[in-house]
Amino acid sequence: MSIRIYNTLSRRKEDFQPLNPERVTVYACGPTVYNYAHIGNARPAVIFDLLHRVLSRRYAQVIYARNITDVDDKINQAAAAEGVPIEVISRRYAEAYHQDMAALGVQRPTIEPRATDHIPQIIAMIQRLVDSGCAYEAQGHVLFDVASFPDYGRLSRRDRREMIAGARVEVAPYKKNPGDFVLWKPSSDDLPGWDSPWGRGRPGWHIECSAMSATHLGEVIDIHAGGQDLVFPHHENEIAQSRCAHGSEVFARYWMHNGFVTVEKRKMSKSLGNTLVVHELLKHWPGEVLRYVLLSAHYRQPLDWSDKALEQAQATLDRLYGLLRDHDRGESAEVDPDVADALEDDLNTPTALAALNQIARRVGGTDEDAQAAACLRVSGELLGLLQQSPGDWFALRQVETGLSEAEIENLIEARKAARDRRDFAEADRIRDDLAARGIVLKDGPQGTSWEIANK
Repeated sequence: MSIRIYNTLSRRKEDFQPLNPERVTVYACGPTVYNYAHIGNARPAVIFDLLHRVLSRRYAQVIYARNITDVDDKINQAAAAEGVPIEVISRRYAEAYHQDMAALGVQRPTIEPRATDHIPQIIAMIQRLVDSGCAYEAQGHVLFDVASFPDYGRLSRRDRREMIAGARVEVAPYKKNPGDFVLWKPSSDDLPGWDSPWGRGRPGWHIECSAMSATHLGEVIDIHAGGQDLVFPHHENEIAQSRCAHGSEVFARYWMHNGFVTVEKRKMSKSLGNTLVVHELLKHWPGEVLRYVLLSAHYRQPLDWSDKALEQAQATLDRLYGLLRDHDRGESAEVDPDVADALEDDLNTPTALAALNQIARRVGGTDEDAQAAACLRVSGELLGLLQQSPGDWFALRQVETGLSEAEIENLIEARKAARDRRDFAEADRIRDDLAARGIVLKDGPQGTSWEIANK
């Protein structure tokens, strides 16, 4: 069975056939580092981390590039507000992004290019566009001439008037057409800038990704990924400038876009005060709980974030880790075929998670417990879940109860001894005391197991 991917360009699901199976290339748009990442920023990081994991099972070399935008007007504004160089802001929030994404089980990409390290490549690409007549200089700016690229709008499937209205493009007198977009813009003395054939300035956002992608992955790549909000104008513009600069018929062969995150059915926005910052969420929830929720809906669909979803994810992970604690003996195992098949079918995470929970039902009460637990562990790892030891997971969770694992086990043994001597009042007292402290006991044929109750 081939890996299947929904291609935004064709609007259908397709078999994934890489240009070179020996070197699969993936580019995902990364963060603009001027503040902490919110949960909407975390969704593509988690989803395309999962894509990298799935592809790497099939292909020996997957080159996954996820950039960092470290020169941008928002970074300039943040730096000016604090009176520091832009490097201070970009370094601070890039480090925070790495820490927060690591807590969500996101692995580092193969390559993490930064825009400021690629200024010569950006300038060279812009010069090629000017030389070919696809870009022009006007009042210190260099702009891409969208009229020079007949396929402009093919990805987003909107006519040019609709795209211009939707993008709220700047209508400037120096533009040939209102939809023409900036490749290079002038910088005043108080703004970061680099020397170029068009004067001191800085790159536009769109050209940065095209130059970084070409530098590290090549002129034609297999998969380009990002959030749904990037289809237009960012990815539309990337296609136009990349194909014109390289004279190619294709820039990215497959396009993947994740859906938006809402909060209690409402769009996240500063005006509503419901923007959920990952850095703050991690103070209250384990990162793996956040990852589980981010995987709970199909990546192309909207995802609604809620406390209820977090509580359900935490309860599920407690149960799964409890099974591994009680039954996993470290045996080798293969990823469950149902989990693998679901993920290779356009990253169908709801089906994969259902299959993972089906494996969990096979653990307990049979002679195959250890093997089923091993399958649960390796299948969870493909999803980026169950990567901790059960001891570490419950040590983190036990901070909330004030009891160590050893103390819980001792109390369970004391309860068992009380039941053996038929002192049921004492046994009930221990059970109720543990319940009051957030520890739920479950009696079964193989003894008593425990889990931590939801918050």
